[in-house]
Amino acid sequence: MSASTPLLRSAGPLLAAIAIFATAPAAAEIVVLRGGETVKVVAYEVGEERARLELRGGGVLTLPVLRIERIVEDEIVDPDPVPALAVAAFDLGWQDGHGPPPTPYGELVHAAAQRHRLNPALVAAVIRAESAFDSRAVSRKGARGLMQLMPATAERFGVPVADLFTPERNIEAGTRYLRWLVDRFGDDPQRVLAAYNAGEGAVERYGGVPPYRETRGYVSKILAALGVPETGMQIAAAGG
Repeated sequence: MSASTPLLRSAGPLLAAIAIFATAPAAAEIVVLRGGETVKVVAYEVGEERARLELRGGGVLTLPVLRIERIVEDEIVDPDPVPALAVAAFDLGWQDGHGPPPTPYGELVHAAAQRHRLNPALVAAVIRAESAFDSRAVSRKGARGLMQLMPATAERFGVPVADLFTPERNIEAGTRYLRWLVDRFGDDPQRVLAAYNAGEGAVERYGGVPPYRETRGYVSKILAALGVPETGMQIAAAGG
């Protein structure tokens, strides 16, 4: 998922299609493909159906957008593991007393969270961080809608690309993905949120929250919004 600020608050799908086809700045980033493979790039363009990647070692790779799971910044800030949270720091699961969060789309969030047995506060916090509740948001990385889903991720969880700007469908796919991550990483907010941002492969590769500035900032921001105590994550530049 993209933690970058969405570029577009569009009035229609045509403008979204135009705005999404934008060249990213020449900063090193990692493109995660379906299947877990990664490609390091210095620039990229994400169109409606295809993406053009400028490889760090030279050359260009063009491939279908549906092969891309996510794009994250390749910026190591602190290779040390993130201290674990207390077990009871935040309960990711559903409880019968949970009501709708006091946010836009609160009823839709509550219904999806109940279906997938998640804490609706978690789902609402992810939406706030991803899109600020803008259902038409499109990031420069190609993530779309309330929960900033890449087309490949949405299709993995049963929602076609054409439905990503429909709030109910976007929330359904994103909540199903969060449930899948909780099943994979247990009731561990740090790993679940890190995987939503950087991918489950990165979390497994590093044995926890990856040492990416974007990802550590993302996890810290959402945990703070949920009232979870400081985790000790280092998000300043290494050596700073």
